[in-house]
Amino acid sequence: MKKLLFTLFVLFIQFSFSQLNLDLEKSKIKWTGKKITNASHWGSLYFTEASLVFDGEDLIKGKFIVDMNSMTVDDIQGRGKERLENHLRDDDFFGVSTHKEATLEFSSKSKLKDGQYLVSGQLTIKGITNPIDFTIKPKNDHYVANLTFDRTKYNVTYRSGNFFENLGDRLILDEVELVVDLVK
Repeated sequence: MKKLLFTLFVLFIQFSFSQLNLDLEKSKIKWTGKKITNASHWGSLYFTEASLVFDGEDLIKGKFIVDMNSMTVDDIQGRGKERLENHLRDDDFFGVSTHKEATLEFSSKSKLKDGQYLVSGQLTIKGITNPIDFTIKPKNDHYVANLTFDRTKYNVTYRSGNFFENLGDRLILDEVELVVDLVK
C-alpha cells in the first residue's frame, strides 16, 4: 500500500510541475544602452543555463545564467565594435574577468493574465543582487521577456549622471533595456 501511495505521489508531482529547458543555442538576449543624445548601442548575450517551471499554466519558477563573455556589440563593425566590446567587459563596466556570469532567478507564482506573466525576481550582476519586475509573454514556441535595469545598482557607473558631473552629451543613461527571446 505504501508503495502504491508513493508511486501515485510521484506521478502527481511529475504531472503537476513541468520544467521547460530552453534551447540555449537559439535563445538570446538583446541589450540596448542609450546616451543622453538618443544615440544608442545594442548587442547580444547568451545563456549557459535557462529554464522555466510551470504548475499547469502557472509560471512558478525560473533560472537563467548568462555568460558575460558572450557579450557582443551588433550595431557597429570593425575596430569600433572590438573596442566597445572590450570596454564593456572591462572593470569600469561589467568586470567580466572576475564576474563571468550574471543570473536571474524567480520563484513566485505568476498566472497568465492578458497574455503575459508578471514576474518578480532577483537579478545578480557583478556579484550584486537586486529585485527586478518584468513580463514574460508566450509566443508560439518562444517566450519573450522585457526587462529594464538600472546599471548603477550593480556598480556600473561609467559616465553616469548620478556619479559624474559635466558629462554633457557624453552622458550614458543608467537604464539598460533587455529583450529576452527564450526558445523551446
